[in-house]
Amino acid sequence: MKTNFLPFWATVLLLSFSLLISCSEDHEIKKPAKTYLLIHGASHGAWAWTKVVPLLLAQGHRVVAIDLPGHSDDKTPAEKVTLDDYVNKVVDVANSQTGPVILVGHSSGGVTIAQTAERLGTAKVEKLIFLDAFLPKNGESVFSLAAKFLPSKPGEATFTNSFIFDQNQATFTLDLAQVANFLYHDCSPADIAFAKANLGKQPVAPFATPVQVTDAIYGAIPKYYIICSEARNGNMSEMAKNVATNKTGTLPTSHSPFFSKPETLTKLMLSF
Repeated sequence: MKTNFLPFWATVLLLSFSLLISCSEDHEIKKPAKTYLLIHGASHGAWAWTKVVPLLLAQGHRVVAIDLPGHSDDKTPAEKVTLDDYVNKVVDVANSQTGPVILVGHSSGGVTIAQTAERLGTAKVEKLIFLDAFLPKNGESVFSLAAKFLPSKPGEATFTNSFIFDQNQATFTLDLAQVANFLYHDCSPADIAFAKANLGKQPVAPFATPVQVTDAIYGAIPKYYIICSEARNGNMSEMAKNVATNKTGTLPTSHSPFFSKPETLTKLMLSF
């Protein structure tokens, strides 16, 4: 019986080609580790990202969820907190990290990451991800953006109706009887209970302070936007167009996909 063998040179070529393909596939799978700084929105804290943090870590990335001043474990008196305080906190955390960072801002956290990016510069900030967030131009604030893109009709029940201001109008809390409808309608009862137990005072000053940003710095940093299309606290589809972005994605969720769809949210963030 005649046995056919490949010539030695052909065998070597095939083996070399197989190794090349294998190395190429490994290279595609093992993407460089990134550093994500996660910035919460009004009345929330780092706890909002409790499901997202392990998912990013599992993909080999570095991640820090930050308590902004006056929120959760940061015990700065809320009535004294300013936008500069927010920014200083994020800048300090970013500068403690090796290499560039990716800033992710949820809701009002969009204004915080915008001003922080201006401070840190293009060499330190790789990209900005706005999660159903306020996306400011120079001179705009959370309050001015809300008036511009989220106007309310007379007699209409809106998210801002659930703000309970203190006597001096320096802070507000969220009406716990209404937050499930406005923020967490697609979240589990356990997640809703967890959020209600952790929601705290929101300083007013950071919402009233306009950002001071430039085209040379803030304008030059890549920006990505995620719209939560089923959010009941306000439709952010027009907000997403306020500043030019590299790409916009959509999640069919409430304003809180970090609870209701953390895997889907993480996958979309990593796709940018």
